[in-house]
Amino acid sequence: MARGGQGLARVAVVVRAGAAPLWWFGVVAAAIGAVPEGLTGRGIGALAGAALFVVGAAVVALVRRGRYGALARGAARAGKYDVLQDRAVTVRNWRRGHRWWLLLACAVALGSAFAVPAAGGLLLAGFGTGLRLKAAWIGRRERAEETLLWVRVDWLDRRGGSPAGNAVKGLRGTGIAAGDAAPGGSRRRTAALV
Repeated sequence: MARGGQGLARVAVVVRAGAAPLWWFGVVAAAIGAVPEGLTGRGIGALAGAALFVVGAAVVALVRRGRYGALARGAARAGKYDVLQDRAVTVRNWRRGHRWWLLLACAVALGSAFAVPAAGGLLLAGFGTGLRLKAAWIGRRERAEETLLWVRVDWLDRRGGSPAGNAVKGLRGTGIAAGDAAPGGSRRRTAALV
C-alpha cells in the first residue's frame, strides 16, 4: 500500500458475507430433508428443526459480542493512505474461502434428514439468520456512533473471516459515508435521480 496505508475490510460485511449462503443452503436442505420419513418422523423433525433454528440463530448472534464491543470502543481513525476494500470483494473473498465448508455443511444437513427430517437444514438456516442479526447489531452501533468499523485485511484468517479473531489487534473507523456498504454491511442504496 502507498505510504504505509493498509487494506481495510468492513467488519459488518465480513460478518454478513456468510448469512445468505447459509440461509439458502439451509432452506434447500430443509426442503429436501422433509421428503424422507426419517427415524423420528416429519412432525418431530420439523419441531426439532424449529428449536435448532432459534438456538442456532441466538448463539451465532450473541457469540463474541463482548470482543466486538471492546474492539469498537478502541477503534482508531483510518489513515489517509488506507485503502477501503469494496463490499463485493470482501464478500467474494469470504465465500471463496468458505465454499468447501458450506458444501460440507449442506451435505451433512441433507444426510441428517434420514434421522431427523429437515432439522439439519433449519439449523443451517438459523446460523445464517444469526449472522444477519449480528451484522444488524454492528450496524446499529455504527449508526449510533456515526463511525463505520473496518479491520485490516491481513489480520483476517486465510479464508477471509474472523473479523474479531485473536489476530485482530484493533479496528479502524471512518465516517458514516465511507465505502460502498451501508451500516450493517448491506448494499448502500443510492438516491434516485429526479
